[in-house]
Amino acid sequence: MNWQQLISNRRLGQEHKHLERHDDRTEFKRDYDRLIFSAPFRRLQNKTQVFPLPGSVFVHNRLTHSLEVASVGMSLGNDVARALCQRNNDFSNSLLPEIGQIVATACLAHDLGNPPFGHSGEKAIQSFFIEGKGAYLKDRVSPEFWSDITRFDGNANAFRLLTHSFKGRRQGGFAMTYSTLASIVKYPFPSIAATKNKFGFFESEREHYEMLAEMLGIPKLQTEKGKERWARYPLVYLVEAADDICYEIMDLEDAFKLKILTYDETIALMLSFFDETEQNRIRHRISDEQLTDVNEKVQYLRACVIGKLENECVKTFLEHEEEILEGMFKGSLIDNISPIQRDAYKACTKVSMVRIYKSRPVLDVELSGYRIMATLMELMVEAIEHPERYYSQQLIGRVSSQYDIDSDDLETRLMAVIDYITGMTDVYALDVYQKICGISLPII
Repeated sequence: MNWQQLISNRRLGQEHKHLERHDDRTEFKRDYDRLIFSAPFRRLQNKTQVFPLPGSVFVHNRLTHSLEVASVGMSLGNDVARALCQRNNDFSNSLLPEIGQIVATACLAHDLGNPPFGHSGEKAIQSFFIEGKGAYLKDRVSPEFWSDITRFDGNANAFRLLTHSFKGRRQGGFAMTYSTLASIVKYPFPSIAATKNKFGFFESEREHYEMLAEMLGIPKLQTEKGKERWARYPLVYLVEAADDICYEIMDLEDAFKLKILTYDETIALMLSFFDETEQNRIRHRISDEQLTDVNEKVQYLRACVIGKLENECVKTFLEHEEEILEGMFKGSLIDNISPIQRDAYKACTKVSMVRIYKSRPVLDVELSGYRIMATLMELMVEAIEHPERYYSQQLIGRVSSQYDIDSDDLETRLMAVIDYITGMTDVYALDVYQKICGISLPII
């Protein structure tokens, strides 16, 4: 792969159109603005990140998480772009200086496809078809479609959301630039080629990804027939790193606010990212009279950790640039940073798995969310299977006209149900669940 080809401002679905512009924004800045003002992005404010949506203590939701990831992504991209341009003067007159903007925009979009209740929602969709009442559909759809829905993944759904031409929407979905779209495909292969429930695009959007790969020069890797895989687009590593940094470190801060972790535990975990000299400097700073509040001390230390990890990831990317461009780099940037930071990150991950992700509030949300999602899937799929029934007609009548739920094709109808349900916020999914199950009545 080469940088000059990899950075492209061509737009999906508008390749042959003359686009008249009335301001001096770059095409990548237009991508960013288009996402910021979109309904799917706005809905992230009511989607769970890890902890239940806030009560008296404000913790992260998908929206605040995405904004923070975009901020770190902008720093990562700008630092990498600056270093690449210093290495090669020709790059300064290319689109490479826009890498920061591209990465930040992809970071905004990386969670757009997540269903209500996060991973619990994903599991509910998968399980409905694998072991639930939707299992009978296996023989009525193609193997590729069955693989897509039984391995349903928010990453692939984000790519669909941005590229699929829903009813009433322009050709090419959001008509994003090639480089922005390629940057969100963390797993560049279809579900049929996946070894786990992680993949980059549904079969219905394969053609879009193949077009991106061809135009950007992303090579196809040698794999067995019918299970194509592509090399990772280089900027994906920066988007992934921004996400890895934010969710792990910000989850620690949220756990402290919710008293799941003590102050001493939180400080110890965060200080472990630094050598002894740096630790002494930071301890002196947080013991300063200006930082008397424990929340401010944790916030200051969190900022130090994020800055350290950002620098380490930039260094790792630049050191392995050749391997990344050859499609041979293994693992994530976090996996390959300096041993002190890598070990500290692993320690935080271990604590998070035991103390945070299995904490009572998190488990309660997952259990409730799973039941809500499973019920919505069951009722809506039954409705499209028997549209002649009165109750089915009432349920179908709730679905937005942008979803092709009346299609003659079963796969299209099933995907319309999934599109409809995954587009809900947590609060809206709960509201719909309560109403259609007769638990609550609408107040007019």
